[in-house]
Amino acid sequence: MSADKRLPTLAEVLFVLVSFILIMFFFVVEFGIPIQLALLTTWFMIMLVGWRIGYKYKEMQDGLLKGIYDGSEAVLILISVGALIGTWIAGGIVPSIIYYGLSIIHPSIFLLAAFVICTITSIATGTSFGSAGTAGIAMMGIGASFGLPLPLVAGAVISGCYVGDKLSPLSDTTVMTASLSKVNVIDHIKSMLYVSAPAFVIAGILFVVTGFFFMENSGDLSQAKATMASLDEYFNIGWYMVIPAAIVIILLAMKMPSIPVILFGALLGSIWAFLFQGVGILDSINILYAGSEISSGVEFIDNLLNRGGIVFMLDVIVLILFALGVGGLMEKIGILRVICLKMLSWADNAGKTTVTTLLSGFFGNFFGGAAYVSIITASKITEENYDRLNIDRRVLSRNTEAGGTVTTPMVPWSDGGVFMAATLGVSTLAYLPFLWFNFLVIIISVIYGFTNKFIWYTKQDSVNVKKQENQKIASS
Repeated sequence: MSADKRLPTLAEVLFVLVSFILIMFFFVVEFGIPIQLALLTTWFMIMLVGWRIGYKYKEMQDGLLKGIYDGSEAVLILISVGALIGTWIAGGIVPSIIYYGLSIIHPSIFLLAAFVICTITSIATGTSFGSAGTAGIAMMGIGASFGLPLPLVAGAVISGCYVGDKLSPLSDTTVMTASLSKVNVIDHIKSMLYVSAPAFVIAGILFVVTGFFFMENSGDLSQAKATMASLDEYFNIGWYMVIPAAIVIILLAMKMPSIPVILFGALLGSIWAFLFQGVGILDSINILYAGSEISSGVEFIDNLLNRGGIVFMLDVIVLILFALGVGGLMEKIGILRVICLKMLSWADNAGKTTVTTLLSGFFGNFFGGAAYVSIITASKITEENYDRLNIDRRVLSRNTEAGGTVTTPMVPWSDGGVFMAATLGVSTLAYLPFLWFNFLVIIISVIYGFTNKFIWYTKQDSVNVKKQENQKIASS
């Protein structure tokens, strides 16, 4: 840092953080102003602090643009998934999955089924966005037909989607986390299983118990039957409708690049709409951009399936670009660095270090608006502490996923939060209490940290840890 610049003081950092929260609250909650404008306003608030500590506008603009560039892949994925959602609905792919799901899945175990199906899809494809935009939308339709609360269904869907986003070797966040933490990808995944496996089992049990409770109090399946009849009347339903979905999953499982594969899947949806659903060839192509418009006769199905297309994602894309800009500005003027230094001075054991990593990841999502930002903040802000305490970097990579990837759908203006809310038709705050897998990953990670369970040390420190344990046993 040059002599004419300095790090922001703690008071200046608190000013930025508190101002950010107040702007978001008053713009969105009190005045109903779009969240995009709230984020744009925070740009100038952060620039004011940057100017005060010696940065010129051009320097801050460079930081802003870098933040947007670092998250640009997420924007391209959003565009691709938006096109895919529209054509897969119009092509009868999603309606067919809903139809067959209603006929074979028992209502009492539906929440578990939605959780597991989205888990399998996300592990196979490596993308939470793609899984939610395909299998997730289908599960929402089935759950609504069974009379289950949509926020609860969305919680099961998103929980499943983030199992794969966190564990799949095809996931960009998994590969990115391992790379930033300097850990082999397979070792990283093995490390995460110590947390994810118990979280998955417990979340599954919770979804089973909750499913039995709701179906015991709401066993009327007439809505499900009406939905099936309406879908059968409006769409050509058949097993061959799911061929595009199978092709996309296979291609992604073969480690093909996600963006061209998703766009290819969207094109297949247009072809299916033309071949099997009676949609004109020009209209089937236009769906890629404009999305699907149907009138099935069932109001909640129409609300669920009238979506998709690139246009459907434009508001989401603008919001994410503004949020990425916020993260880039905070990184440029040193706000994230100051937070890092404060955390490092406090974290003197594995438990506290785990907490700092989780918080750093959450801050990346809260103030940076994207999983990519959160993974960078979680790993880079706290990596020095793991080395200082001789904690194996596999623990760093595991905690980075827990604080970064897993908390992404919890923030209303992050890329994950915005995408899930827009795609599934349920607000972030509505589905938030039901993200049981996500919360369990965080809780179990903290427990491991403070109990020293599954916390591995380098050889140098493992001897010291063993000595300390023996001393405790001897003194007791």
